[in-house]
Formats: sequence, C-alpha cells, structure tokens
Amino acid sequence: MPQLIYLAAPKRIIEEKRIKIYMEYSKLVAISGLPGVFEVINSKTDGAIVRSVDDKTTRFVSSRIHQFSQLESIEVYTTADNVNLVEIFQAMDKAGGQLPDEKDATAVKKYFEKAYPEMDFERVYASDMKKMVKWFDILKKNEVEIKLSEEPEAEEPVATPVEEAPATEEAPKKKATRKKKTE
Repeated sequence: MPQLIYLAAPKRIIEEKRIKIYMEYSKLVAISGLPGVFEVINSKTDGAIVRSVDDKTTRFVSSRIHQFSQLESIEVYTTADNVNLVEIFQAMDKAGGQLPDEKDATAVKKYFEKAYPEMDFERVYASDMKKMVKWFDILKKNEVEIKLSEEPEAEEPVATPVEEAPATEEAPKKKATRKKKTE
C-alpha cells in the first residue's frame, strides 16, 4: 500500500494568496434559524443563494422555511426615536475595548449601558443584544465597512408655471338599471 506524504509548503502558499472578498453592508442579511450574518449572492422566487460572512460557505436558503432581515433595515429601540443598527455598531466601534462574552447576558447589558446608554433596555431583549455583539464581532473580523448605502440624490424638479383651467364639477353618472322582464 502506498504511503501518503503530507506537504506543508503548499498550505503556506495558499494561506499567503488568500483572496479577500469585499462585501457591501447593504447586501448583508440575518436569517431566522441560522446563526451568523450572510451575504445575498442571488435571489430566487423561492429563496436566496447566500454566503456566510464568517466561514465563506455558500448555500441555498428557502424563503418558505426561513425569514430574511437585511441588516440595513433593522432598527433598535431607544429612549427617544428608534435608531438604525448601523448607529449601534458605530457606537460599539467608538467604545473600543474588548467585546463581552456573548453568552453572558449581564455582561452584554453592562457593555451596552456604556457603549450606547440611550438604548431602551426594557424593550430590547438580552437575546437581541447578544445577536448584536455576535454580528458586530463577525463584521469586524471580516473587515466589512459598516455604513448605510447612500441613496442617489434625486434632482429636484424645476417648477414650471402651469395655466390652471377653471375647475368644473361634473355630476356623477347614474348607474344603469336593469329593466325587469314582464311576462
């Protein structure tokens, strides 16, 4: 039986030539029932082809079983108006330091009390805060730029004077009535 020989050199070459995949924040989604953050590659009528941001695996996810939530559209309750998840992530980035263990609810709550004290802690569940910590960690590890997509500025229509005709009201038309057949 031939003996297998493992070479270490090719592995180093592969690691050095690793291809970076740049992702847009606007294409990232959270999928119910699946951990992590995913990038939508292509959508179909019955689901979507997604790539995991964390481990780069690609798979088809059915929309009949799972729900998709774009990270860009998620808002968080605060004591004032609701804020977009991007603002929370930016505050977490500014707070710096080490992220708390996502499994420890009290540590996560204390972290958010420092990082974003305006958050409404009565309406934002501990499980949601844990998800935000996990998602932020995944995005930072994969160097995803966290910003809202800029909407193209629409040109303001130029106001042109329009001659107005005098308004006349038309009487509503009467509905046609069926004639009864007489025998």
